[in-house]
Amino acid sequence: MSTNQKFDVAVIGAGSAGFSAAITAADEGATVALIGYGTIGGTCVNVGCVPSKALIRAAETLHIAKAADRFDGIEASAKVTDWQAAVQQKQELVDDLRKAKYSDLLPAYDSVSYIEGEAAFFEDGKLSVGGDIIDANKVIIATGTRPALPSIEGIESIPYLTSTTALELETLPESLLVIGAGYIGAEIAQMFARAGVKVTIISRRGLLPEAEPEIGKALTEYFENEGITLISGISYDRIEERSGSVVLTVQHDGKPREISTEKVLIATGRAPNIESLNLGAAGIDINPLGGVKIDERMRTTRENVYAAGDVTGHDQFVYMAAYGAKIAAKNTMYSSSLSYDNSAMPAVVFTDPQIASVGLTEAQAKQQGVDVRTSVITLDNVPRALAARDTRGLIKLVADGETKRLLGAHILAPEGSDSIQTAVFAIKAGMTYEELGSMIFPYLTTVEGLKLAAQTFDLDIKKLSCCAG
Repeated sequence: MSTNQKFDVAVIGAGSAGFSAAITAADEGATVALIGYGTIGGTCVNVGCVPSKALIRAAETLHIAKAADRFDGIEASAKVTDWQAAVQQKQELVDDLRKAKYSDLLPAYDSVSYIEGEAAFFEDGKLSVGGDIIDANKVIIATGTRPALPSIEGIESIPYLTSTTALELETLPESLLVIGAGYIGAEIAQMFARAGVKVTIISRRGLLPEAEPEIGKALTEYFENEGITLISGISYDRIEERSGSVVLTVQHDGKPREISTEKVLIATGRAPNIESLNLGAAGIDINPLGGVKIDERMRTTRENVYAAGDVTGHDQFVYMAAYGAKIAAKNTMYSSSLSYDNSAMPAVVFTDPQIASVGLTEAQAKQQGVDVRTSVITLDNVPRALAARDTRGLIKLVADGETKRLLGAHILAPEGSDSIQTAVFAIKAGMTYEELGSMIFPYLTTVEGLKLAAQTFDLDIKKLSCCAG
């Protein structure tokens, strides 16, 4: 295409946020320059959600077989016979979805012109790609993130895995050290452990430190039962190669401790892709998270420049990236009239049991000065879990003690991800826990646990018969 063309909107980044912005703007009648750099499709389909969940599901079959003896008279077995085949099957899915959901969509939008190249701003706010000026009235930055390195002496001198390269390994290592215990580290650690790798997770604050403490404690126990070693309360000294292994030295309980492993996975967060954009010259500020600073209407500190998705450092989930990008695109067309709202944003960690959350944690509610009431039930109170003979998990609800309005819901359950949307609707609608507890729920479902947890605020559910509430 010719860069002499004038566009209504230029979108930098061709991942989930970028495509969402481009398609939304095109549907609103805009001519759009969609600027991609690297593999089209971004993080989720290529190196994030899709490949990780595919391999997590593959490894889950190994655990299901191992756990089958919880039912009397049942025996099952499963083993990895060809990990390379599993990885290749995963890659085929990635390739198919990238084609179907990204590259093959472009011909359907005549008003979207795809431009390949690295974008940068000039001091006057103009945008260039490979030195060619892109003449656009509005710009949306949606360049995403990449794995970030922790500040550990020697880290750049050792061979390490990221969440991207770990999912490309075609041979399973004997041992794996995961540095970082957030959701990425937790998901991948459990996947490799179930595939037969000796896994150690190390972190400063323990497993999933941002989750409700009851959930972090319970999941730590379940991980340890699966043979995963967890080490927390440490400070990092250095990391180095030694005799074919990688050795991490930390301070633990006031003493130096060495951890030796075949492979190391760095899972300590992600860094926004902003270095090449020349944002400072264009007067576009960075926020304390290291991402592009925006307001509630997705506007940056430069007029007519917006940002959306992971590059902002907020709510790094693919669906929130697409949602924010839609708002940004519509605001480029309609004078910034729409605001971003994450008050009922669901989040899922695909460990087993799964962690699904929406709204405030207990600590967050207290920080806001709320008179907090909480309800916690373990899954041995949920008939579905009893029938499945898998009572790992719990449900915690957070409410305003004065108004009884539901503020947060946090589920740790094997099928937790399929239950959280009910709590999303409840919080979005401003329901009280009494209203949630009086609703009709289907029996022998995981989501029924939300009803039971809501009733637990005021009742002893152990004294109720089945469905009596």
